[in-house]
Amino acid sequence: MISPSNPELALDLASDVHPSILDPKGQALSCALSVNVNKIALVRNSRTLDIPSVVRLSEVCLRAGAHGLTVHPRPDERHILKKDVASLSHLMKDWPEREFNIEGNPLHNLMDLVREFRPHQATLVPDSVGQSTSDHGWRFPQDLPILEPLVKEIQSWGVRVSLFMDPIPEQMQFCQQLGVERVELYTEAYARSFLSMQSLPEDAQRAWPLEIHAALQPYVQTAKAAQDCGLVLNAGHDLNADNLRPFLTHVPLVREVSIGHALMADALMLGYERAVQLYLDQIPRAQTRA
Repeated sequence: MISPSNPELALDLASDVHPSILDPKGQALSCALSVNVNKIALVRNSRTLDIPSVVRLSEVCLRAGAHGLTVHPRPDERHILKKDVASLSHLMKDWPEREFNIEGNPLHNLMDLVREFRPHQATLVPDSVGQSTSDHGWRFPQDLPILEPLVKEIQSWGVRVSLFMDPIPEQMQFCQQLGVERVELYTEAYARSFLSMQSLPEDAQRAWPLEIHAALQPYVQTAKAAQDCGLVLNAGHDLNADNLRPFLTHVPLVREVSIGHALMADALMLGYERAVQLYLDQIPRAQTRA
């Protein structure tokens, strides 16, 4: 495998103490980009030729400057297969400063994969077996007794835990109670609001700032609540090259975004290297963070 070209592009993945997050030019960014490669596997699975290669294109993303890779293996293996998790786990050994994140429902197939491959992070998502994509976060207090033993078990393997959560400030205290290190804010509501404003006629877009501000407020408030609870923030779902910068500019302390579908769609036109670079360019520089 090709080794990283920029050894300074590094994260301290053993903990949540990060000296800096850098782009390939060495500029400090406000958050890291983890590329979700599920859609590569979805296309590959439509034939039996192992084309496109999940591993080769994942390495292109890493060489382009992505700070990590995310996979969401589902029980029906519609895209990411167990062999992909194994291959990507092996690939990441050549990129020790980058992060491997496995997400999924711990009541389905996630625990066995985390136990075997020990990623840097496990993101727990409460989706159903046949669900096309994640559409809500954990609900507390009802999910506390379900998650408590699972969180402790994952952490006993030396793996950081992140919970997929709706932007509800009051829920952050329960995440703190569970002792997880991170929460991933579910950003679809914001993305939909952004898209609806983009589709309006130009003369109707005068209300854009107010509408986007209103859509962002639950995330701003939840971010503050998470900070007060000592939680590190991730974010993801339907973030794209248009809405990413406004989100990161206005929502404080997001440390990592996970982006798959939109980035993969852009890569069809731009290629994977340029698509990753496009998304890195949307991340505000660390010193400009609001």
